[in-house]
Amino acid sequence: MTQKGSMGLYSAHQIQIRVGYHETDGQRRVHHANYLNYFERGRVEMLRAVGLSYKALEDAGNMLVVTEMNVRYSAAAEFDDLLTLTTKAIEIRKVRIRHHYQIHRDDELIVDADSTIACINSSGAPSRLPPEFSRF
Repeated sequence: MTQKGSMGLYSAHQIQIRVGYHETDGQRRVHHANYLNYFERGRVEMLRAVGLSYKALEDAGNMLVVTEMNVRYSAAAEFDDLLTLTTKAIEIRKVRIRHHYQIHRDDELIVDADSTIACINSSGAPSRLPPEFSRF
């Protein structure tokens, strides 16, 4: 996995993902549920790129949970493909972040998706995003 780009206000962040055999179905195509794992990897690496650690957020009692996910599949990725995942924070509010994702194989769009992520405390109640999120 490699990453490029620097984060600024709502900048896009990219990582490359090599499709593993264990991520595919009987036709050697990525199982649709694995794209959700890719999106999470993109969010975690985007945080890391601005100096935030998801582990440190959780250790401080904050958790980021998916409240909505909308995925549109355009083509199939296959075993050993090298994919580029672009993750972008498109809206940051007091408690929620909206992300947009695109996965490409070369110039071909494979998947396009949007998510809403909410910050909750250790009791499961909505909580303000930590001030560090102003780095986006």
